[in-house]
Amino acid sequence: MTRKQRLDAIMPILADEYPDARCLLDYGGDPFRLLIATILAAQTTDESVNRVTKTLWPRFPGPAALAAADRTELERIVHPLGFFRNKSRRISEASRHVLERHGGVVPDNMEDLLEIPGTGRKTANVVLGEAFGQPAIIVDTHVKRLSGRIDLSRRTDPDGIERDLMRLVPSADRTDFSHRLGFHGRRVCKARAPACRSCPIAGYCPRRGLES
Repeated sequence: MTRKQRLDAIMPILADEYPDARCLLDYGGDPFRLLIATILAAQTTDESVNRVTKTLWPRFPGPAALAAADRTELERIVHPLGFFRNKSRRISEASRHVLERHGGVVPDNMEDLLEIPGTGRKTANVVLGEAFGQPAIIVDTHVKRLSGRIDLSRRTDPDGIERDLMRLVPSADRTDFSHRLGFHGRRVCKARAPACRSCPIAGYCPRRGLES
């Protein structure tokens, strides 16, 4: 079975299995809040970020407020997420960049997004796919792991995995497929104890990197 054949077989199964697959960050439809929440989500869970942003958004509702925020107060709010000094600095710098370079409006293209401090391709793709409805492959930790196990990519770097998946996944399906693969990684194909016996795509999975 080729990778394309495997992908074509598992896509409808994942679509049926995870009709509710979506971005789990609470951002109220605001691209700026999504940008900041995604930067904060590095090396932590979306659930943890959502708990923090319940305090962050009312206190600093937009780029102007967040750019001018007192760093000590910002660090206190962000502290539960870990790496709080770096994250506080990054969201402060990102806010200032959006405010000064784009008039407070988050850009809707990869080139400009990548110039924002703290923004890599994963964060940019989250914003493009979720906030602007553009086709985007979002390589988070789950998509990275499953792409290897299912043998959709043998690369280990997120950029390389993104390129491989872009060649396989039709443009219109990229964002949804990323979310569905992420949900499957959270619920079934977990890092340490994948539930292979109950996996709906087990018949198409070569289980690369797993003991048989």
